Amino acid sequence: MAAKPVKKVVLAYSGGLDTSIILKWLQTEYGAEVVTFTADLGQGEEIEPARAKALAAGVKPENIFIEDVREEFVRDYVFPMFRANTVYEGQYLLGTSIARPLIAKKQIEIARKVGADAVSHGATGKGNDQVRFELGYYALEPDIHVIAPWREWDFKSREALLDFAEKHQIQITKDKRGEAPFSVDANLLHSSSEGKVLEDPAVEAPEFVHMRTIAPEDAPDKPHVFTINFEKGDPVAIDGVALSPASLLTKLNELGRDNGVGRLDLVENRFVGMKSRGVYETPGGTILLAAHRGIESITLDRGSMHLKDELMPKYASLVYNGFWFAPEREMLQAAIDYSQAKVTGQVRVKLYKGNVSIIGRTSPYSLYDQDLVTFEEGKVAYDHRDAGGFIKLNALRLRVLAKRDQREG
Repeated sequence: MAAKPVKKVVLAYSGGLDTSIILKWLQTEYGAEVVTFTADLGQGEEIEPARAKALAAGVKPENIFIEDVREEFVRDYVFPMFRANTVYEGQYLLGTSIARPLIAKKQIEIARKVGADAVSHGATGKGNDQVRFELGYYALEPDIHVIAPWREWDFKSREALLDFAEKHQIQITKDKRGEAPFSVDANLLHSSSEGKVLEDPAVEAPEFVHMRTIAPEDAPDKPHVFTINFEKGDPVAIDGVALSPASLLTKLNELGRDNGVGRLDLVENRFVGMKSRGVYETPGGTILLAAHRGIESITLDRGSMHLKDELMPKYASLVYNGFWFAPEREMLQAAIDYSQAKVTGQVRVKLYKGNVSIIGRTSPYSLYDQDLVTFEEGKVAYDHRDAGGFIKLNALRLRVLAKRDQREG
C-alpha cells in the first residue's frame, strides 16, 4: 500500500473481467475514487458496454471516459512507425507495443483534467505492457503515482480472482469460468494471441486462434491487384480513393484478411527477460510495410535507404521496450521523417494466398533512370570503362593484403 493516500485514480479500463476486478479492488483496498478510461483503438469489439459496467461498479458518470482514438492512433503512432519500416526481431510489426503510449498519454491527460493523483493498468508482472504503460506515465508526468495491481495484490490463482468477483457481484461471462484457451489483445493494426493452447512453441496453433485472416489455402485462387498512393511516406489513397489514416488501414485489413495475408507465429524475447510464443495477425500492416518499401526503392538514394535500415532495429527496440516518449526515439523519428520528404508516388500491389508482391511503382521524384540501367545504348553518357578504375580502387586494400599473405606463405 502506498505511503501517501491515493484519492483518485485513472484506470485503463476495458470492461473485461480483469479490469472490472481491478476497479473494485482499487475501491476496496485503496478507498480511492476510480476514473475509467476506455479507448476505442479499433479492437473490433463494442466498447460502450464498458460504461454500463463502470456505472454498475459505482463509478460516477462524469468519471467515465470513452474515446474513439482510431484516427489519432494510426496518424500519430502507426504511420510514423511504418515510415521507419519497423520490424522487431525480423518479424514482429509491433501491433501491441505501439498502442500503449497512446493509452498512457490519454490517462495522464484525464488525470490532469480530473485532478487524479494516480493511474493504474491491468498488465501482469510478467509481460512487457507494464513497462510500456509506466514508462509512458513517468515520461509525461514524472511524479505520478502508479498502481500496478498484478504486482501488489495477494491473489494467488485465477480461482481467487473469480471468488473476489463473485463476492463483489462482478459479472463473470461463462467462458471465463472454464480454462480460457488463450488471451487476446487487439487494435486496428493487429491482434495477438498468447498463452494456454499456444504456450508450447512446438505445437502448431489451432485454426480457431486466427481471428483477423482466413487461411491462405482458403483464399481466392485469383490474385487481387490494387494501388496505394503515398505522400511523404504515408499512405493516402487506395485505388485512387483518398482515405483517412484509420479508414485506409481498415481497408488494407479487409484486403489482407480476404487473401490470407499477415499471419505470424513467433517466439520473441520480452524486455523483462523471458521468451514468449504468440500468434499475431497484421493483415493491413503487412501490406503497408511491403508497399512502403516499394515506394522507397525508387525515391530514396542508397545511402539514405541503407542508413534507415541500420537505424531501424534500434527504433524497433525502443518501441517494443516502451520508450516511445524517450528523446532518442524522437531523434530517430526526426531523421526518418526527413528522409520521407520525397517518398511520394504510387505502388501496385498483388495479393495471392497469403503473399504480398509489389509489381509496380511510380513517382514524380523517382531516382530510377532507365537510360542508366538499360543493357541497350542509352542517352545518358555512361562509359563502361570507368568501372575498371572504380573496381581497382576498391580492390586496392584487398590486393595489398593478398600480397602480404603471399610473402608470408
